Amino acid sequence: MQIPLSVMDFLDRAELVYGDRVGIVDEPVQPAESWGELSYRRVAGLARAQAAGLDRLGVGPGERVAIVSHNSARLMTSLYGVSGHGRVLVPVNFRLKAEEVSYIVEQSGASVLLVDPEVAEPLAGVVAKHKFVIGPESDALLYDFDHAPRRYEIGENDTATINYTSGTTARPKGVQLTHRNIWLNAVLMGLHFGAGDRDVYLHTLPMFHANGWGLPFALTGLGAQHIVLRKVDGAEILRRVERHGVTFLCGAPAVIQMVLDAAADWDGPVPGRDKVRIIVAGAPPPTSVVQRIEAELGWEFMQIYGLTETSPVVTVNRTRHEWDGLPAAERAEKLVQAGAPAIGNQVRVDDQGEVLVRSNVVLDGYWQQPQETSDAIRDGWFHTGDGGTLTDGYLTISDRKKDVIISGGENVSSIEVEDCLYDHPAVGEVAVIGVPDEKWGETVKALVVLKPGADAGEAELIAHCKQRLAGYKSPTSVEFRDALPRTTTGKLQKFRLREPYWANRDRKVN
Repeated sequence: MQIPLSVMDFLDRAELVYGDRVGIVDEPVQPAESWGELSYRRVAGLARAQAAGLDRLGVGPGERVAIVSHNSARLMTSLYGVSGHGRVLVPVNFRLKAEEVSYIVEQSGASVLLVDPEVAEPLAGVVAKHKFVIGPESDALLYDFDHAPRRYEIGENDTATINYTSGTTARPKGVQLTHRNIWLNAVLMGLHFGAGDRDVYLHTLPMFHANGWGLPFALTGLGAQHIVLRKVDGAEILRRVERHGVTFLCGAPAVIQMVLDAAADWDGPVPGRDKVRIIVAGAPPPTSVVQRIEAELGWEFMQIYGLTETSPVVTVNRTRHEWDGLPAAERAEKLVQAGAPAIGNQVRVDDQGEVLVRSNVVLDGYWQQPQETSDAIRDGWFHTGDGGTLTDGYLTISDRKKDVIISGGENVSSIEVEDCLYDHPAVGEVAVIGVPDEKWGETVKALVVLKPGADAGEAELIAHCKQRLAGYKSPTSVEFRDALPRTTTGKLQKFRLREPYWANRDRKVN
């Protein structure tokens, strides 16, 4: 017997087994009216009502529904109300500017667009056939509690979500994740990190990031409780841990640093000692930070490596009993490795040092970009663009082969930033690179050659980018050069530009 895997499997089980349990505690303070505490039965009812509302709008199976939102119960419910009922959810980074969001809506062909009230004004010019500002008025239009939703056959290889990621092109690519991709990734996350119905999960990780790394699915199916956090703040994270008994959260290294800074000023014992485990990804933090997590917070540090294209889990790293007796510094050295392949994943490093992945969690393809898909998946292996080494089954990421900068856990396409800077009338040549940063891991630096006779300052060029790009994509510094190194064929040698900033570092990522 073979039954198609579906994202609805997770909510169906939660409603059946944990229907009366509070499943989601929505962010209490937000521009849209908070949904408060929701039982899993109520979440399932809202998902059905949303699907019926899409029926009423004439949004058929396979149509795309885009949502630009901070973390919220509405966004989480849409994973089921949209994807679980035959449509395709397109979760969009709320930090993007109007031009970037317009491209995603147009490229995905989304017929419905939901916009968080906080970004409604900046995104006023973004159009879609059906556009709503999230809140009570849109709730009344989008949720039909009077009719049962139509039932559509869903195949496990059907696209469930399209998640846009910055890569080696100037425009983001739409990563098609299938129900099968999402289902298996969620099970792997739950299995490797020991999730269960006693867990209380704090959503510090944006839900649009590879669908919250699959944890909204995994933890729902297991009956855990979700605490929605709209905006990341170190002290607020500690308050939520204390108030709700949080046991589980995720974040980039920058989030950890915020928590450590807040813990230094915390009055009394730090909440969650010996109870909280935190998964880190985006880039490994320094070993000193891992030791501080254990010593100052008393939380368990865990790590994954992955990409949006891999749903995202590729490798996992969690302390094992063989390491229990090691000195803290030595154990930290082991924990900052990217980890060993998750169950069912195959990882290898090719002759050029690039990390390759073969797995059921690898994307179906890039939306309407067959050439990019065939470039990324060759001979049955997904090419990550990251450089690394494998030792005793454990992967260490050593360099980034593709022109992507990861700042605070967000992917930044250097090409996209370069294209923006080239639009400035004074810029003749430009190279954008990632340089080490204590807070964000990496930050964006622009190396600029001005046109003959032209004049422009650092502040002017940064402001130029911030008008067109999301803040995290804009350079934090600009250096002016007389020339940029190129090969005899004219190719820019970014590795030479990066070298001085990464000198005396074992890894060329931070």
